[in-house]
Parts: sequence; structure tokens; C-alpha cells
Amino acid sequence: MNEASRTQGWAICASAGFLALLFVVGLLNHSYWAVALPVAVLTLFVLGLAGWVGYTIATIQVEADPAPETLVAEPTQAETSGDTSDPSAGESA
Repeated sequence: MNEASRTQGWAICASAGFLALLFVVGLLNHSYWAVALPVAVLTLFVLGLAGWVGYTIATIQVEADPAPETLVAEPTQAETSGDTSDPSAGESA
């Protein structure tokens, strides 16, 4: 980790602390904006995320396999040897 990353990390921590302090001061002053702004930001973020997911689902292009593979069971030892003396040999209990 280089020094620029550490500096950016500390700047983010300090900004978050400062905004938290402003939020608490706004709540203590009974300010409508202290509640309205964070709620608006969070709401717009969630709506933007939902719009991005919807756009991604609507515009994705998936190519179907031209010939899907089918599972075929491997023949057992009794089936390949041609042993027909016991008719219940191939049945499971």
C-alpha cells in the first residue's frame, strides 16, 4: 500500500467524522435539513442502483447454445457383457 492510498483513507475518515458531527449538530438544533438531506441522498442512491440493475437486465445479450448437451448414462458392466440369465440384474431394489 502506498502513501497516497493511506492519505486518501485518512481524508475519507476525517470527512466522514466531520459530516457525522454536522449531522449531530443539525439534529440538536432541530433542523429539518439534517434529516432530509441524508434521506434524500440515500433514496437517490438506492433508486440509481435499482435503475442500473434494471438497465443491465434489459440490455444484456445472452447467446443460447445451438445444440444443448444431453446427459447419457454410461452402460454398466452387466449391460455390456450381454448377461441375460437373470432378468432382475438390471433393476434396482
